[in-house]
Amino acid sequence: MPDHLFNEWLRFLNVDDGGHDHLMDQWKEIEKRFDRLAVTSNGSDQHVVKWSDFDFCIGMKQSPEFAKELMRALRGIGKDPKNYVTKGELYSYWLRLNDPCYDSRIKIFFDLCDRNMDGKISDIEVKESILLSASTNKLSMSHEEAEDYASLVMEFLDKEKRGYIEISEFETLFRISLAKGPLSANRSRMPRNSFPNSAYETFEEPSSKAEILFRSHWRRGWIVLLWLAICVVLFTWKFIQYRHRTAFEVMGYCLSTAKGAAETLKFNMALVLLPVCRNTITWLRNNRRVNSVIPFNDNINFHKLIAGGIVVGVILHGGTHLACDFPRISSSDTSIFQQTIAAGFGYHQPSYLEILATTEVATGIVMVILMAIAFSLATKWPRRQSPSLPRSVRHVTGYNTFWYSHHLFIPVYALLIIHSMFLFLTDNVAEKTTWMYIAIPMVIYAAERILRAIRSGCFEVQILKVHPFSLTSGPEDEYLSVHIRTLGDWSYQIYNLFQERTLSGAKEYPKIYIDGPYGAASQDHVKYDMVVLIGLGIGATPFISILKDVVNGIKKEQGNNHNGCRLRKGPNKAYLYWVTREQSSFDWFRDIMKETSKSDQKQSVVEVHNFLTSIYQEGDVRSAFISAIQALHYAKHGVDIISRTPVRTHFARPNWFSVFSKLAWRHRGAKIGIH
Repeated sequence: MPDHLFNEWLRFLNVDDGGHDHLMDQWKEIEKRFDRLAVTSNGSDQHVVKWSDFDFCIGMKQSPEFAKELMRALRGIGKDPKNYVTKGELYSYWLRLNDPCYDSRIKIFFDLCDRNMDGKISDIEVKESILLSASTNKLSMSHEEAEDYASLVMEFLDKEKRGYIEISEFETLFRISLAKGPLSANRSRMPRNSFPNSAYETFEEPSSKAEILFRSHWRRGWIVLLWLAICVVLFTWKFIQYRHRTAFEVMGYCLSTAKGAAETLKFNMALVLLPVCRNTITWLRNNRRVNSVIPFNDNINFHKLIAGGIVVGVILHGGTHLACDFPRISSSDTSIFQQTIAAGFGYHQPSYLEILATTEVATGIVMVILMAIAFSLATKWPRRQSPSLPRSVRHVTGYNTFWYSHHLFIPVYALLIIHSMFLFLTDNVAEKTTWMYIAIPMVIYAAERILRAIRSGCFEVQILKVHPFSLTSGPEDEYLSVHIRTLGDWSYQIYNLFQERTLSGAKEYPKIYIDGPYGAASQDHVKYDMVVLIGLGIGATPFISILKDVVNGIKKEQGNNHNGCRLRKGPNKAYLYWVTREQSSFDWFRDIMKETSKSDQKQSVVEVHNFLTSIYQEGDVRSAFISAIQALHYAKHGVDIISRTPVRTHFARPNWFSVFSKLAWRHRGAKIGIH
């Protein structure tokens, strides 16, 4: 194997391929960090930093223990154990860490593992190095597991049973990670996106970017354009209508603007309810013609867009009234007021405060306050309950706060009806049309919420609270299964309730009431020849059901098809890319992964790729030991040491450009769906 390939897999510092100039830029950055912390040493004018600051200087602040051991390896044995580092020493260490020579890099890494620097690595030192690498990469590993892996390493490298390994044997451990022989049999299962290959990085695009954008977003586009067109038409209609009213003489274009915005508000306050009517959307989604032209998968995004339209309408309507219309009414010429709009005010010209005290304005102001609260708590930051926030702040953040604050819409709609019944400048009931806009959407939404409350929940935990979950059972399974991550109070209560019944051996379990299943974007997988499923954390749950459906469907077809013709409609290949930042997440679907691997041993139908982002990317020296042991353990036992399943784990985040490019190249001409 060429040394330059090995060096790519044993990097001490994160250096992009930028040549000498880039290396010097890196040194300038390290030098800048050194100067920031440097102090003058005792007895000399030399600037130094503490040994403990070495990690910060070289960019390993997040791995202080590893940096400490690396510093020990660089200093070597027999050196005066100083507790500081000079700039000259730091520069020499930096040169060694970036030395492209293979022998130099392997020697540094060998010394990193050789704690007593005697030129030999014992099984105890191997174990300590494994534990160091595991803790650096935030992996859960017991001392017993580390001992087992150390024994595996010694068994593989110490052929003569001497009880230690030397540098010539040590390098073999890391070469197996790149080998293409039996020790990395799983690499034949991985798509070529796991390794850089320029032949697959680029290929001729079949379509222009404009065509791709149109084909990807045309359904969203026409819906948004239709919505905008309706808003513009309604605004223009009311604007022109009030342009010819007598009240225009007092308030001018402020009146027309406020009334035009009010008409769009009526429409949007009605429309905003429909995208969250899940049962109705599921029913409409089942109609292929409707589903082919309306992007039901973007229902929440459309809900947010309409909410944005409501914000604009409120600013125009309320702001124009408060800042322009009401001051003009209270300060207009008395004669003009009496000739135009006096009848609407009982022939009394009100002051600004008197206008604010009216039912119309008071209800409007309260509505704006309630909507501002709901809108603010629905934004991204309040919905994320960060553990780093003070406890007092955490009580008013998170999903529950968003959910309950969103129910302020109930008094908002009640106030909206009252507000619309007490219109200024008209007593004509035919012009009080707000109820006509919102009646049907409110009935549909209320009916859905009532049905959902009756049909779903676990009443032994809470009567009123319900939670949405994704099915992980396949359509052909004779049971329904869900995976629930215990995070909040409700999920903990559910877990404890079932745990108590299970441990006590009770024959009766709590009753679960289920409403649904609702439609989801992933149910469209049957329209494609290949599907690529991308799940982040617990978000991978709906894809488990799809994987089962794909595997079971192909098995069923193979069992019933004897003439080689394809009988079923649906994908014949599925890729699951599961990205998570916690190793414990693999426990959620361990049994399912084992089941999938067992039913599709050649991965001819399903390819599962786990990515653990807490591990440093392959090639980083901090993950090199884990990578080598992973390959060695998989070769012998067929089980990944990280996920503890037959599915091998990749390190860090996927290179999505590379993934999509190679999948497109591999399945040229196929219709690929990405969920």
